[in-house]
Formats: sequence, C-alpha cells, structure tokens
Amino acid sequence: MAAPFWLVMGVSGSGKSTVARALAEHLGGAFIEGDDYHPRRNIELMSQGKALADADRWPWLAAVAEAATRVDTRPVVIACSALKRGYRDLLRERLPGLRVLFLQAGPDLLHARLDARRDHFMKAGLLRSQFADLEPPVGEAGVDVLDVSRPLPAVVEAALRIAG
Repeated sequence: MAAPFWLVMGVSGSGKSTVARALAEHLGGAFIEGDDYHPRRNIELMSQGKALADADRWPWLAAVAEAATRVDTRPVVIACSALKRGYRDLLRERLPGLRVLFLQAGPDLLHARLDARRDHFMKAGLLRSQFADLEPPVGEAGVDVLDVSRPLPAVVEAALRIAG
C-alpha cells in the first residue's frame, strides 16, 4: 500500500512541483503546492530577495500540514522545500506515515533553472540562502534521494518507481 503522505522536498528550482504533481496523478492522490500556503508577508520578503527565517517558516509548515490532513483523498503528495530536519520532523509528527523524496542537484544547475523562471516569487538570488539552510535528509527514515541533474522525465520516472 502506498504511503498516505508524500513530501517532495529540496531547494528552489529542483522540480518539486513538477515531480509532486506527476506522483499525485500516478498514485491517484491529491497534490498540495506548499507555496500556496505562504502568508503574504513571506511572499513579499522572498519577492524582495530576503530569505525567510525560522519564525517565518513554522506557521507556513503548520498550514501545509493542516491542509494535507483536511484532504479526503489519499495519498496526499506535497511539494514543499522543508529544508531543515526540524521542519521535516514537524511534518512527520502531523502526517503519520510520511515518505520523503529529496530532489538533489548542485547550485549551478538550479541557479540556471531559476534564472530561466519568470513567473515565480522565488528568485535565483535566494538560492545561496536555501543551500545554507539545507540539512540534507540523507539517512533519515523513509527518505529516498533523487538526482535531478538528469532530464526531468527520468526524474519523474524514478519517483514513480519508488512510489510503486
């Protein structure tokens, strides 16, 4: 049986939304875009090139978890950066059975992707702060790591194989 909750996490530009949407569709589940739960203040800060502090992220993460618990369809697949272990621990506490897909790539590739993206509040200038905050989940229970330097269809296919 598939996990009731999936977290597709990584720094900005790693392909979280694309992979999470494909996974939700493949599993017949629901998709939650974590960015949709940022309060206006967070979006304004990031749009101005300012990194979020923990105090900005905790209420956002709680809102993402709450949204996931309110969805009737299972599994629920969430696209959310969840950069620090404490953030993932909060999600694990509130979303029992959570599985994690960590989308991993180097800063040069992700910087190029963000530079090409025009329709998002998260700009390439904030990538350094995301890598500084990132506590890779390698070794955490229920985590699979996907190298996203490969073409996107190959990454999605790998995610679908993991999910079963």
